[in-house]
Amino acid sequence: MCATITSSLRRDANAVPLQDVNGITVIKSMTFAGGTTNDPGDYDGTGNPATLFTVTGDVILRVFGICKVDLAGATATLEVGVTGTTNKFIAQTTATGIDANKIWHDNSPDASIELDSVSTPWIVSNGQDVIQTVGTANITAGRIDYYCQFRPLSSDGDVTAT
Repeated sequence: MCATITSSLRRDANAVPLQDVNGITVIKSMTFAGGTTNDPGDYDGTGNPATLFTVTGDVILRVFGICKVDLAGATATLEVGVTGTTNKFIAQTTATGIDANKIWHDNSPDASIELDSVSTPWIVSNGQDVIQTVGTANITAGRIDYYCQFRPLSSDGDVTAT
């Protein structure tokens, strides 16, 4: 007996799956205004941590950011992970070190060109949403475009920007 498997893969007119080299890419743009109550940049507000990507089913994924507008916020820090391991994907970084056109994949964003291998893929199970956590102080300005590249493992494996 043959089971029908459905997934979020984009398909061409012949139903052949289309994938980017590293899987499907989902993008989430995050603008910071931590001086605004409950903004995702507000360290002690209800918008922190902020869910970047919702994961359903089982997937292999990796996350990195590209800064579009310099981040501001004296002693503020930022990290990306999951509940319980908030730095799983990108280590805690001083926000003011994340500058426009820099690729953020570790605690030292320093280049506008990086090897594809600098961002590690992880196996993520249903319900482990990708979150961004602001630590120490407010991030008062800036913008990061987050990229999540994933491949579904289970038939319901999917990632959506939140």
